[in-house]
Amino acid sequence: MKPPSSLVHYFKLLVLLALARLTMHVPDEDVLLSLGALRLDGHFSFHDVSAMARDFGNQCSFLPAAVLHPGSVSDIAATVRHVFSLGEGSPLTVAARGHGHSLMGQSQAAQGIVVRMESLRGPRLQVNDAGVSPPSVDAPGGELWINVLRETLKHGLAPKSWTDYLHLTVGGTLSNAGVSGQAFRHGPQVSNVNQLEIVTGRGDVVTCSPDDNADLFYAALGGLGQFGIITRARIALEPAPKMVRWIRVLYSDFESFTEDQEMLIMAENSFDYVEGFVIINRTGVLNNWRASFKPQDPVEASHFQSDGRVLYCLELTKNFNSDDTDTMEQEVTVLLSRLRFIQSTLFHTDVTYLEFLDRVHTSELKLRAQGLWEVPHPWLNLLIPRSSIRRFAKEVFGKILKDSNNGPILLYPVNKSKWDNRTSVVIPDEEIFYLVGFLSSAPSLSGYGSIAHSMNLNKQIVEFCEEAGIGMKQYLAPYTTQQQWKAHFGARWETFERRKHRYDPLAILAPGQRIFPKASLPLPL
Repeated sequence: MKPPSSLVHYFKLLVLLALARLTMHVPDEDVLLSLGALRLDGHFSFHDVSAMARDFGNQCSFLPAAVLHPGSVSDIAATVRHVFSLGEGSPLTVAARGHGHSLMGQSQAAQGIVVRMESLRGPRLQVNDAGVSPPSVDAPGGELWINVLRETLKHGLAPKSWTDYLHLTVGGTLSNAGVSGQAFRHGPQVSNVNQLEIVTGRGDVVTCSPDDNADLFYAALGGLGQFGIITRARIALEPAPKMVRWIRVLYSDFESFTEDQEMLIMAENSFDYVEGFVIINRTGVLNNWRASFKPQDPVEASHFQSDGRVLYCLELTKNFNSDDTDTMEQEVTVLLSRLRFIQSTLFHTDVTYLEFLDRVHTSELKLRAQGLWEVPHPWLNLLIPRSSIRRFAKEVFGKILKDSNNGPILLYPVNKSKWDNRTSVVIPDEEIFYLVGFLSSAPSLSGYGSIAHSMNLNKQIVEFCEEAGIGMKQYLAPYTTQQQWKAHFGARWETFERRKHRYDPLAILAPGQRIFPKASLPLPL
């Protein structure tokens, strides 16, 4: 019996990873001893490094030769400077690892050095609000966003833009983009940074901003770790609300669903957060909501049937404080009156601002208790131009995923004008584009729910996009060749490569992104 093509594809990947392990360069003992001789505030570990060879994706594992537990930024600079001094002939590379939420080994360094950035967490968080306008917070690159939120809330402030999951490091999300339902108003997290401190691939510690060392500042934001390790970020803040009205509604018509979302993100007065989800062939959707949300009309909600249908969930929030509840209620009523959702599916709840922003962690704890968190996550994240979104949906949700999917599917629009085009982030060339995230889990070894099954679906989706000229860009892209990366960056590749030559000429940093092989760059004259 011939194995399915998805299994063949997956086992080919396993073989390639095994060959990579066999052919990788292992640093000699003298090199490792030289690391141990560096004068540091922290320390290196050369044994028990397996935890640094894992990530959230759980699809590949490359053991490092050493792990740096930095006690200071100067530890990171000294380490990178030392590796740089070894020259082109050294196989050593350096990867900064935050909370390890990469999907395909991007935070790993095969037989290289992994910098455990979370070692730099702690008392270094500083809120700048006394006589400072606008206020900001200085956060270490290894600090978790949840801790940034808790600290700034003590001052009645909070960052403007978020990711859906807050147990990620500041440097990690800023090296990619950092996107959530507030991005339509404030842009991604990379659009809300005032200053960075960076250790470059030469081991230099550089403070940069839009006014000083601007080229490095914009290179590092969304730069996939290719130009330097973000050791500190100054992040813009705004007054934080106390409470959130959290709303969910359902649509059965894709066109109404997307048109309503686009209307909301373009409106001057709108909700504070707008995200959408696609629900394929799920039963009892509204019953699942009842644990956390109240139906507007319990009787009508009890009659709603979701079985065997493709539905679209619109998730919205309106921020408020206890003394302006009535105003919030009036604004929400007006906004909802403009939407074309299924009326019986209106559910809502009121929670604290912290509870809403940390909502995914609540789900994480439940999944961990069931043993379903530390499983493979073959995620696929796409940025789809508005002009292609209906064509995309018809093929993907109507054909490729017509039966079911094994995880949430995000689908919501953002505004290009809120994204700073000077950063390294690559997005579609239309004013409105959609983030579409297929957040699959693969707890099974074979069949539905396996890595092979999910990867095969991902492959079909990507191939459709390429063949149909959808104009998509991948976010958190898992590319493995420089040719693929060149195609991804398009006309911006020349700038990206020039910056690499300037800030990391030996290709020491972030080898797990597989963009620039070590020492493949000719040294600049």
